[in-house]
Amino acid sequence: MTTLPQLVSADEGPSSITCDALVVGAYADQGSFQLGRAARDVDADGELSSYLASSGYAGKLGEVAVVPAPDSVAAEAIAVVGLGNRDELRSDVLRRAAGAAVRKLAERSTLGVALHEDVPAGAAAVAEGLLLGSYRFTAHKSDPKPSKIQRISVAGGDAAALERATVVSEATRLARDLVNEPASTLTPTVLADRARAAAEVSDVRCTTWGRDELASRGFGGLLGVSQGSAEEPRFIQLHYAPGGTTRKLALIGKGVTFDSGGLSLKDASNMETMKTDMGGAAAVIGAMSAIGKLKPDVEVIGFIPATENMPSGTAIKPGDVIRHYGGKTTEVLNTDAEGRLILADALSFACEQGPEAIVDVATLTGSIMVALGKKATGVFSNDDALAGEVIGASERAGERFWHMPLYDVYDKELESDVADLKNVGSRWGGAIIAALFLKSFVRESIPWAHLDVAGAARAESDYDEITKGGTGVAVRTLVEWVEGRAT
Repeated sequence: MTTLPQLVSADEGPSSITCDALVVGAYADQGSFQLGRAARDVDADGELSSYLASSGYAGKLGEVAVVPAPDSVAAEAIAVVGLGNRDELRSDVLRRAAGAAVRKLAERSTLGVALHEDVPAGAAAVAEGLLLGSYRFTAHKSDPKPSKIQRISVAGGDAAALERATVVSEATRLARDLVNEPASTLTPTVLADRARAAAEVSDVRCTTWGRDELASRGFGGLLGVSQGSAEEPRFIQLHYAPGGTTRKLALIGKGVTFDSGGLSLKDASNMETMKTDMGGAAAVIGAMSAIGKLKPDVEVIGFIPATENMPSGTAIKPGDVIRHYGGKTTEVLNTDAEGRLILADALSFACEQGPEAIVDVATLTGSIMVALGKKATGVFSNDDALAGEVIGASERAGERFWHMPLYDVYDKELESDVADLKNVGSRWGGAIIAALFLKSFVRESIPWAHLDVAGAARAESDYDEITKGGTGVAVRTLVEWVEGRAT
């Protein structure tokens, strides 16, 4: 895993922080800029304002200008990052601005940061932006060129808040590492090993079942999808169990480590990023690693069905019928709609564990990208209150989630002549139909939310605190939601 910069709270004022670059903020102001409080403090002689004005700086969100520091400031340079409109300043804006600033300063070794401007939870958001924006995946580079930032001093940051930000950011970076790892080196077995390694440094227990155990227990969906691959499937269970609580939550992550489409083969271009198809599993592993360190007063179990989806002489065929854990049957008409088949097993099994709520995360459908683009997650739920909780958690965590409908009028799309269900319906409303399929494996008495992260799990370029490649989406939201349930 990539190494995080050391994050510390600075008691001294911004001008006294000794560092290679001091990050301060400025607001957009009718085509020009207005310095934030810390920026004004280091602009006693007016040189900073003069330079910014002459360069056409406008304070747009994420706009960064780096200038030499005056003699009165301990830093070598000052980096001014735009915060946009002052009236719209929130913690997520600070997170985004910090991410933009830290990428610009990747060649510096020490930073001082004075950005949060008394925004509630602002220092923690800034810290997350810094730690996430500085991420780079270099495991397979012969000349890796990682970010050179080693130490970041946050002016006025609460130590406990910065510690939580570090834990959550480390978990998100773990998820990014997993998503970015090639499928040749992240098989289902290796994913299970990585989950176990994350559990060992957290207060989490890891259990893994292989093919024989899955067969004896009737995990027909996971076994069916895996049968075309030379790699064995795994069912990974991560368990955080604090003493003295009767509350229990379940998280489920889709873990298709590579998705060729099976016999319903994808074309070459659509296969290029299919190592990302375990983004839901990565999110659950990352979230569970953070939960075990933050120790909320609620039991949490993470379930990850992991497999490849490959074509071969033994692969599942269109028209085959599989029997899921719990007994329901599915007619498989499209082998590229495989994620819902393995999640069905996990959902049925999770319901038996008696959780008060279940949240699953999956790169499930291309349809969700048609609806929401590639930077947002669709939320489907059988319980509006739970959906509201999850979306509220996403807003606090700085992720873009949107409540999607579960119209039961589309249920008939899943009716099969030969089984209880078929795994695909018509082209239109595909994300809704996929969610309805999952819903049929959830007990009506258990609140459930499904997060379709097919677009948001991978970024085509850097933006805000997000870096190109795996994003680690949903880690922050899951941790925020679990902590909220524990209060």
